Amino acid sequence: MARASAQYVCQECGAIAAKWAGRCDSCGGWNTMVEEAAPQSVPKGLGKAKGHRIAFLAMDGDAPEAPRHVTGSGEFDRVCGGGLVPGSAILIGGDPGVGKSTLMLQVAARLSARASTVYISGEEAVEQLRLRARRLGLGKSNVALAAATNVRDIVASLDNADAPAAVVIDSIQTMFIDTLESAPGTVAQVRASAQELIRLAKRRGFALLLVGHVTKEGLIAGPRVLEHMVDTVLHFEGERGHQFRMLRAVKNRYGATDEIGVFEMTDAGLGEVANPSALFLADRDSPVSGACVFAGMEGTRPLLVEIQSLIAPSSLGTPRRAVVGWDSGRLAMLLAVLQARCGLSTGGADVYLNVAGGLRIGEPAADLAVAAALLSSLADRPVPAETVVFGEVGLSGEVRPVVHAEGRLKEAAKLGFTRAIVPRRRRDKGKTGDAGTAMTIDTVGHLSDLLGIFGIEAGGEAWLAQAHNRAEAQATNPVWRGGGRA
Repeated sequence: MARASAQYVCQECGAIAAKWAGRCDSCGGWNTMVEEAAPQSVPKGLGKAKGHRIAFLAMDGDAPEAPRHVTGSGEFDRVCGGGLVPGSAILIGGDPGVGKSTLMLQVAARLSARASTVYISGEEAVEQLRLRARRLGLGKSNVALAAATNVRDIVASLDNADAPAAVVIDSIQTMFIDTLESAPGTVAQVRASAQELIRLAKRRGFALLLVGHVTKEGLIAGPRVLEHMVDTVLHFEGERGHQFRMLRAVKNRYGATDEIGVFEMTDAGLGEVANPSALFLADRDSPVSGACVFAGMEGTRPLLVEIQSLIAPSSLGTPRRAVVGWDSGRLAMLLAVLQARCGLSTGGADVYLNVAGGLRIGEPAADLAVAAALLSSLADRPVPAETVVFGEVGLSGEVRPVVHAEGRLKEAAKLGFTRAIVPRRRRDKGKTGDAGTAMTIDTVGHLSDLLGIFGIEAGGEAWLAQAHNRAEAQATNPVWRGGGRA
């Protein structure tokens, strides 16, 4: 009897090799090649058989839009674009323990009050699901539970005329198709299982929510083709030390991308945060040096968050640069611009930067707010009270305008801020009219203009000399050199 042939498949990118290798030639991943049984027959060409003729339709035909299924979770519906689209497939990924299963159980419970909902778990038994539902106060919800991993059984149970409105699969890595010899969680099983479930959802018109694991790099585990197969990809993010959780849309065919929903982890599960700006700024004390409020945009939502900076003398040969919630490369660039264009050197000091609340900022509009926090810490002077800052900084030191400026100002005015430091526009300093508020607008065209806000404009060189002397005195002080007070 002929020995069955085998092939080696990369678990990161799905590349196929004839022999095992420690490193995948396609994606460069190490120890990702896993042996799988090769298909029994090689796919052949179309041959002489003729296919059916495809009917081409006009673009301006009638296409009635199916109503969305509103889940009842405002933050989840916002990220999805207003609710679940019938026949759509949504992939939700996140770190272990961040609360993916809790979020899906709460969404399913709220949706069950409006439409039929099925929750299929491949990781927990039905009794475990019931215990978690009772702990969350969802024990009386009308959700149909099941514990299954065989895709054939799931398709046979859902492929009928009275299919539910929404189906949750937790998780896609535990599903398998019995015609494949590879183990559950491999590239072949994840791809084939997702394809069968998505095809069923399109045919029967129910919304499919797939929970996916992530790798240590934070990417959804399995083949990258999985993200292309679904209609929406959501990332559930959050730090273990913070109670806030962010649901971020990185792909959405039926809504805006980069939209976020904010949740708060409590004893009763995940609570919605309708006004995240007020919550992120709730713990602000009296004005202190090194703290600056940034008016950002997450999708279509303006969001205010506090950026904290600390510049301290360093006793190390290579000073530290520690960043939490922002791009470390962006901080290095901004420090270089401050030194080259403004004459502010931080080469002998440790620089720490933190975004309060566990939020991660990725837009360049935070450059000016970070620069203001750094200057405030270096000058040991607080940013003017009730002030928000936003703007992009270029390599030459110029401050560039950013999009959605009026929306940022409106959100700041709603929370009681009376002053804003923004990039220079056509209007001069004064009252803004577009934002509908009476905020005082300070415009800056170059990063050096920001020095005057901290009182450095008149005696800039003298002040810089004093700041450097103070830093050198602290560095040579025995108390500082000893790493603490004597």
